[in-house]
Amino acid sequence: MRYSFTGKNINISDRFKEKIAAKLDRISKLFPSETEAVVTLSKIKLDNKIEVTVKLPKRILRAEVTRDDMNSAIDEVVDVLESQMTRYKRRLIDKTRQDAGFAEELRAFEDVDEEFEEEGALRITRTKRFTVKPMDAEEAVMQMEMLGHSFFVFRNAHNDEVNVVYKRKDGTYGLIDPEQ
Repeated sequence: MRYSFTGKNINISDRFKEKIAAKLDRISKLFPSETEAVVTLSKIKLDNKIEVTVKLPKRILRAEVTRDDMNSAIDEVVDVLESQMTRYKRRLIDKTRQDAGFAEELRAFEDVDEEFEEEGALRITRTKRFTVKPMDAEEAVMQMEMLGHSFFVFRNAHNDEVNVVYKRKDGTYGLIDPEQ
């Protein structure tokens, strides 16, 4: 795995680059050998932010973590990337079983160690059924907040379409309104 480093409001020493590369090497066995990871480190007031973008054939994995301690941020971003890659590989294996068209994308990982057992395969463990009531987006946000959820499905009273409101990381709200 190749690495390129960028610093915003921070100088990155060669020793620190080696330390980050060593931590990322822990998961390099999950990626094809010629994969490039772009690591961006930023200093924002008292927080340290690390972003890692890994370009795969036909896909991009990205992890971003902000912490006051850079070492814990690095550890967490490695964990996030490992989780994302494991899920992606499992989905790709499942899709290949259903549709041979995904086999080409899976071939890019032929040199990757096989650590993907069925034990962690995606499973739906619970199904909820509920009536979708007509309401406007503001009412849906209020209902979501009362339930303490991070998203809420509702029928938009204005266009009678099923919509979703969700809480964003920055504390604002988003609305998903599908196109027909």
